[in-house]
Parts: sequence; structure tokens; C-alpha cells
Amino acid sequence: MISVPAPFRAMPRWWHDEEGRAWLDRLPDLVGQQCARWDLDVDGIPLHGSNALVVPVRRGSLELALRLCPPADDLSAEVAALRHWDGRGVVLLHETDLPAGALLLERLDPARSLAAVPPLEAAVLLGALTRRLAIPAPADAPSTRDIAAQEASAAESRWEALGRPLPRALLAAAIAAAGRRAAGAPGDGSVDGDLHHEQVLAGRRHPWTVVDPVLLRGDREYDLGRVLWSRLDELPGEEEVRAVAGAFVESARVPAERARDWVLVRSLSYLLWGLEQGLTLDPPRCRRLLEVFA
Repeated sequence: MISVPAPFRAMPRWWHDEEGRAWLDRLPDLVGQQCARWDLDVDGIPLHGSNALVVPVRRGSLELALRLCPPADDLSAEVAALRHWDGRGVVLLHETDLPAGALLLERLDPARSLAAVPPLEAAVLLGALTRRLAIPAPADAPSTRDIAAQEASAAESRWEALGRPLPRALLAAAIAAAGRRAAGAPGDGSVDGDLHHEQVLAGRRHPWTVVDPVLLRGDREYDLGRVLWSRLDELPGEEEVRAVAGAFVESARVPAERARDWVLVRSLSYLLWGLEQGLTLDPPRCRRLLEVFA
């Protein structure tokens, strides 16, 4: 029998989700049922993110991780991404039970992520991971080119609806960047659309392994903006910000101008989304990136 961690119960996603709170109450029984179904023994204290519970388990001598998600979550895209990469730079998938919201995964070290690695060194490692992940993508994977087109078309109306929260010059620079990326030749390589420090954990098969990948097709520097804003408070000046971006670009072997465009596109998108959601910390970070790279 496991206990549901109190911080997991306190996550904002459950505040207005009655079905989700009921699922939290059932979790100890659900873990027991899944362990019986897959012949697993609980092997440690449960961990969690904002949406899923992860329980260390064993099958004989094999150390694994049981991940359980609430019924409202559709895991099909995540499972497709894990199967696509099949352990190449990403966590290895052993079993799935989609109706139960359960995945059985390779066990990684949750205490060691790239968030603990200095930003410059981490950028080099993340850039190298993008090259490892860049195998041919399925034709039906969402394209970074299409995402750029959507951002270009929607940004100004969102900016207006929010009361013009940043100078028009910054808005225009990001929209122009989105237009360039929408018009560029579409790539066919696989891209993780959620690549950042806390999503990369230490492992045994690889020194660093991606968890929860989001499969896209196209420009592998798509998430450089997130790489920067997630560690921006550790980069006091423009020189340090540009150094981390440059380290990523060199390691990923992508064009610097294309990478700059994506920093602008993603920073504007997240700034607007953050303001729409009432966030207070990330929008100023995104604005700072816009000011550095515009």
C-alpha cells in the first residue's frame, strides 16, 4: 500500500477537478491492482510531477517505474512518442495499459536532472540530445512549421486582448520570426517539443535520458527559448544569455539565425499564454529574452 504525497494532492490541476480528486483517493488501490496485473513489487516512495504519480517498482531483479495518470489524460500521443524513439535518448517503455492510464518505464534517477548542471554545460548536453533524437519523423507528426504559422496568425489578437502588454516592436519582431519559420523548408527530423532541464534525468543506459517527450517534426532548436527561460534567473547579463544560446546552437549544429527566430517565437507564445493564465514569474523572463534577441 502506498501513500499519495500531500504535495501531489495540492497541485493546482486538482483544485477544480472533482474527478481528479476522486482518482487521487483511489490511487493506492490502483497501484496495488496494476502491480498485481504486471507482477510488480513496490520498491520505494512514490514521486510525482504535476499530473502523474511515479512509483518505484521491481519485477524480480529488474528496477522499473510505474507511472499512473488520471482518467482524463490521453496517453496515446506520449506512448506513440516513446515507441517511436524506442529508448534512443528517451526513457524506455516496457508495458502500457491505456485504459488504466498506466505506463511501465525504465527507472531513472529522479534526484539527478539537468536542472542541477550549470546552464552552459546543460545547454551543450541538450543540444547533443536534439541530434540524437533527430531520426526521421512520422509524416503525421505535428510540424514546427505549422506551429510557427499558427503563432504568426494569432499573436497580435492575443496581444490586443491582453491590453498590449509589451512594446509593438517586440511583438513585430517575434511575428516576423514566426513568419520566417513558417515559410522555411519543412524538416523531417524528430523533435522533442518539451525539451528542458527537468525533463532530462540521469540513467544507466545513457548518462542523460529524456522523459515525457512530445513528438514533433521539423526544427530541432524549437524549444531553445524554454531552455533559456527556465534557467534565466541564473544568467545575470545579456552576455551570459547569449553564451548559453550559442553553446546550444553549436552543440545542436543548427543555424544561429533559425535558433534566434525560435527563441523569439516561443518566448512571445509563452509570455502571452502565461499572462492569460495569470502567471507572474515566467512572462517577465520571456520579455527579457525578447529584449535580448529582437
